[in-house]
Amino acid sequence: MKQGTIRKIAAGKIIDAVESGCYLMLNMIHQPLDFEKPIFELEKKIEEFRQLSSSEGIDLSDEISRLEKKVKKLQEETFSNLNAWKIIQLSRHPERPYTYDYIYLISNEFIEIHGDRRFKDDTALVAGIGLLDTNRVVFIGEQKGRGAKDRALRNFGMPHPEGYRKAMRAMDIAQKFGLPIITFIDTPGAYPGIGAEERGQAEAISASILRLASIPVPVIGCIIGEGSSGGALAIGLVDKMFMLEYAVYSVISPEGCASILWKDQSKAPLAAEALKLTSYELQKAGIVDEILKEPAGGAHNDSKVMAQTIKDTLVKAVAELKSMSADELVKNRYKRYRTIGQFREGVE
Repeated sequence: MKQGTIRKIAAGKIIDAVESGCYLMLNMIHQPLDFEKPIFELEKKIEEFRQLSSSEGIDLSDEISRLEKKVKKLQEETFSNLNAWKIIQLSRHPERPYTYDYIYLISNEFIEIHGDRRFKDDTALVAGIGLLDTNRVVFIGEQKGRGAKDRALRNFGMPHPEGYRKAMRAMDIAQKFGLPIITFIDTPGAYPGIGAEERGQAEAISASILRLASIPVPVIGCIIGEGSSGGALAIGLVDKMFMLEYAVYSVISPEGCASILWKDQSKAPLAAEALKLTSYELQKAGIVDEILKEPAGGAHNDSKVMAQTIKDTLVKAVAELKSMSADELVKNRYKRYRTIGQFREGVE
């Protein structure tokens, strides 16, 4: 297999994804968010000028250059003043790269595993063995899906219990062969349906957390989009946690929080501010080790640059953690989570 090509084996089919773009990100049409529309309109105007210049032979280079500078300035102003609710919108952007996209862009090989050996294969959670630079690693991550059909297939990135049990199968493989684990967190939460609850959703989430707490191999997490509720926490107990600049991470979605506190989902923007779920807030709280800067306008504007940043960061983290013994890893992981947060003992 040539360099830059990854082979995915799934549903009895072999799909090759080449460096020119992974199979989930071809033919994307940019869909601007409300606060991005002024930038989008200027970019459309630039493209119109370029086409006019090409078709009519008119020199519009000065005008194009002026508009490009205006776009850059407007982009900087817009993205330097984003509130929590706008960041949540970016974290949910339909063109944002997902778990498969990053695996295809950073791994030269990927062999996916399927099923939990109890019930079925949960396509909302992806797991398998890949090659990160020169290191064999186990990838685990939630996958939201693109387009109506794929989103339904992936259950909008909300895993069932069998998804987390598949993740634990992957963790067992990692322990057996001494492979580092890399998790990509991107989910609105674990699926809350009756069937999922009947099959032990809460038990599966807690068992996954417990498994990560004691596994004697390096565990690295990367929050790439929306990390909400137990669905995110299930694969979030790690030695090092990285977070994309416009990702979010919280114990509940803003909509869920607003419904509980105010019985009104329209107050979700207020809940978003209160939850302190942005990368910079979480780094202050000691939950995130490093924030990975996104390309101008977000990761979806240049997925290859974002993937390279993630790859460089993961390669460095794997090298650092592999130098530690199994006992050191487990002890440091325990210490890490014992020191998160603040509390004080009260007197009755």
